[in-house]
Amino acid sequence: MDVPLWLWMALLAVIVAMLAVDLFAHRTAHVVPVREAAAWSAVWVALGLGFGAVVWLMFGAQAAGEYYAGYLIEKSLAVDNVFVFAMIFTAFAVPREYQHRVLFYGVLGALVMRAGFIAAGAALIDAFAWILYLFGALLVVTGVQMYRHRHDHGVPAQHPVLRLTRRVIPSTQTWYGTKFWVKEKGRWVATPLFTVLILIETTDLIFAVDSIPAIFAVTREPFLVFTSNAFAILGLRAMYFLLADLMHRFVHLRLGLAVVLIFVGVKMLLLEVYKVPIVLSLSVIATVITVSVIASLVQTRTATVGSGGPSSPGPTVPGAATPTTRSTPSTDSTPSTTGGPS
Repeated sequence: MDVPLWLWMALLAVIVAMLAVDLFAHRTAHVVPVREAAAWSAVWVALGLGFGAVVWLMFGAQAAGEYYAGYLIEKSLAVDNVFVFAMIFTAFAVPREYQHRVLFYGVLGALVMRAGFIAAGAALIDAFAWILYLFGALLVVTGVQMYRHRHDHGVPAQHPVLRLTRRVIPSTQTWYGTKFWVKEKGRWVATPLFTVLILIETTDLIFAVDSIPAIFAVTREPFLVFTSNAFAILGLRAMYFLLADLMHRFVHLRLGLAVVLIFVGVKMLLLEVYKVPIVLSLSVIATVITVSVIASLVQTRTATVGSGGPSSPGPTVPGAATPTTRSTPSTDSTPSTTGGPS
């Protein structure tokens, strides 16, 4: 594929514009209702599918199939992200009206990190073709591990990132609205929201180690790898608010994701023996995810909707902030504390 520079620039302009629109639409902290989340999810999915049509018109059906396969893989793995995000927000008792802001900057950081991963991955593949087999083995191992730990979504109480953050960065246990940093007693300190953001970014970095090689299994074109990642990730915030309260119902989703990772890993390992057609890859991935979701919903059809969501009581991380909130007032009776920039 010969991707012109103007197309890269146009793509980045669209991403920046959509992020700006999303930030403006959520400029005030509020609880995102399901209807609003559903509307935004529809917008992001329409953009993702529509871009696939653009790829089809410009580069042909093969390129479009590779894009859609990558998009479907990343979108499916994003649902697993939602599980973990819900656990993090519950563990830290993050007020629901603050969660969108954390996810917005989390997605922004994820786009930057994944662009770096993709560039590095493409360079490694060009220089060392055998690394594809390493990626394939990594995906198979990850799939097996995901199957073995498919019921484990907990946040470790002694997560190394939490320990390092608390050791290196001065922090406060008080919430200051949507601020990440404030000035207390003459020094800048991180709020609990900043700690949550660091944990969200770290979690996405770990997920990227799985998802980027998985997309390289269906296409080696960096443009398609990045765009399928970007359009799937852009809808992650809306997906979270749409699905977080229903996560307890997707009991077989991790099994489906494990099968997908093992499938694309084996596909990568068999490159020299048999090249799986992209239509077959897309069909297998779509079928496995659909069956796992339907089976989950059928098995849990009598479950009470809303249990186990991010607003429900959950295990707390020792040392995490309690939901002691402090608004972002323009006046404060405590002279030594002033709100800082977010």
